[in-house]
Amino acid sequence: MEHRNRLFNESSPYLLQHAHNPVDWFPWGDEALLKARQEAKPILVSIGYAACHWCHVMERESFEDEAIAAIMNNHFVCIKIDREERPDLDHFFMDALQAISGNGGWPLNMFLTSEAKPFYGGTYFPPSRLHNRPSWREVLLQIHEAFQTRKQEIEAQADNLVAYLAKSNPMVKSAQDFTLSSSSLDHCQQAFKAIMEIADTHFGGFGKAPKFPQTFTIQYLLRYYHFTGDPNAKMQAMLSVKSMFNGGIYDQVGGGFCRYSTDAEWLAPHFEKMTYDNALLLVVLAEAFQISKEESFKTVAKQTVEFMNREMLSAENGFYAALDADSEGVEGKYYVWTKAEFDQLLLSDAGKMADWFDVTAEGNWEHVNILRRQDEIESWAEKQGMDVSTAQAIVEKSIQTLLAARIHRVRPGTDDKIILGWNALYNHALVKAAVAFGRKDWLLLAERNMEFLLTVFRGKEEYGWLHTYKAGEAKFPAFLDDLAYLVQALLCIYEPTGNLSYLEKAKELLAYIEKYYLDEEGLLFYFTPSNQTDILVRKKDVYDGAMPSGNAIMAWNLYRAGILFGREDWKRQSAQMLESVKEAIQKYPNSFGIWANLLLELSRGTHEILVLGKDALEKTNELLSAYIPNKVVMSASQTDERYPLMQAKKLEQATAFYVCRNYSCQLPFHSIEEVLLNVLTKS
Repeated sequence: MEHRNRLFNESSPYLLQHAHNPVDWFPWGDEALLKARQEAKPILVSIGYAACHWCHVMERESFEDEAIAAIMNNHFVCIKIDREERPDLDHFFMDALQAISGNGGWPLNMFLTSEAKPFYGGTYFPPSRLHNRPSWREVLLQIHEAFQTRKQEIEAQADNLVAYLAKSNPMVKSAQDFTLSSSSLDHCQQAFKAIMEIADTHFGGFGKAPKFPQTFTIQYLLRYYHFTGDPNAKMQAMLSVKSMFNGGIYDQVGGGFCRYSTDAEWLAPHFEKMTYDNALLLVVLAEAFQISKEESFKTVAKQTVEFMNREMLSAENGFYAALDADSEGVEGKYYVWTKAEFDQLLLSDAGKMADWFDVTAEGNWEHVNILRRQDEIESWAEKQGMDVSTAQAIVEKSIQTLLAARIHRVRPGTDDKIILGWNALYNHALVKAAVAFGRKDWLLLAERNMEFLLTVFRGKEEYGWLHTYKAGEAKFPAFLDDLAYLVQALLCIYEPTGNLSYLEKAKELLAYIEKYYLDEEGLLFYFTPSNQTDILVRKKDVYDGAMPSGNAIMAWNLYRAGILFGREDWKRQSAQMLESVKEAIQKYPNSFGIWANLLLELSRGTHEILVLGKDALEKTNELLSAYIPNKVVMSASQTDERYPLMQAKKLEQATAFYVCRNYSCQLPFHSIEEVLLNVLTKS
């Protein structure tokens, strides 16, 4: 008998994956919460996402089991949540789990009182007791019994937990003015020292397995090198990026990065591919290229954009959320190769390419091969007795052969919802890559994507902006991250396009965010808007995790927009936000990378550059191709007195470059070379 529960009417691919479970799943909402109160039942909230491998495993083992489903249906009100649709709920319940057990992950299974307050939780539970981990059936029955016999105790425990979560944010100090002093520079040096203490100087990256890209930390090292010339910063940053794109975390055949590596050497990833990871890594590739001019960064960036265009781009110019880790129920099956397959496809080149991609008969991972590169092309060509151009041609031909063959495999599922914040991150990345690599087609794609975002995510009724879109419908109120990333993308796309409507839209959005998300102190921003009612606690996130903290990006936005619009109040608020986490930056820079980058810039100062003249846009794009992380750029063919950088400027016959600090400008330069010499010697 085919089951069909209430998830059948949802649009989330993850929820639809569970729509035919025998579990009587509800989506999060009034119907489920009211049922729990009326029947005095505890609530089971199970959170995951479509690309989550262990979510699929627990579904097959437990949620599709009729007997286990009967226990869940009889004793609990069961709610399924897509963490990507409702990151607000995911953040809250993950905080609760970490407070209870000290760890977290997905699937996230949390038990709540009838009033929706958490009291117990865990991640994956096996169908039978395994390695001292209780079975899912045991957990269900034990929770049911406890709720029957110790209900008052459980409710008191839940009340205490919610009260703790409501006031916990130990890394944030109260509002005070930012003091730019020698201590700020010392904080930057201490942050660099803390990063290098956990840097893996052999395999790249930071810490031990599992390893995440930690792109914000890499960006900090690139900036630290730019400002100080410390060779160790550059060396670790470049090693980290190259180790990732040479390893199995990068799809050597189809392009694009997976979420993270399960080992220290970047060989075996969890095979999910997320839009946000590829966005953040594309930014790092662009910046690494601007500093080094090494072609390998350009090649990987090109392959990554091609992957996103081929597999993640919708007909409406939005980018889908993710690709699943599994195909045919096996993690990574789509991406791995046996030696026999490899030989059959590549024929006379198979021996050379097996050496290039580390392919062996016994396999480098679970008896199959994850493709990775262990040589630079120059040294590999020499080993094979070929010139570099011949070696590159063989590699490219082989990749195309493997890609053509892989297309016929069963493809991983696509999570085809389109998330505002993730698209904004990728829009920002496309623009950064477009100017770094001189790709006008990427900039045009970013403009089409931005038009899509500004059109479909604009709410018409209760909420002004919305979070996720699929099949013609946008829904759920936008979160801080969505709008902070969108402002950042607007400020970024303005620079190479010179389109002032982007700048004005950013200004409008900042006012909207301040109205609905700003806290009572006027300092930090809540993750959820003030008119959203279906949450227990409004959280303020300051940590950079897999994605940047919305508050960190808002500090960046307010600082830059403050310069562009002459808003001293925005600049002051940005500085106060930074001051509130300054101590945490030097102690935990890997969790405060975006903040650390802003602290470094404020410690060094920002170049305010106006390019004014008939070919201003062309000259601006030439300027943007250089690595100048501490800059704000405006370009115009004529002056516009609305903007402080353009006030009292003279339009000359030849395009002029005005380089300013705090609106105090030098005499205009008339060549890119003069500007770069001036700016780079004063960074």
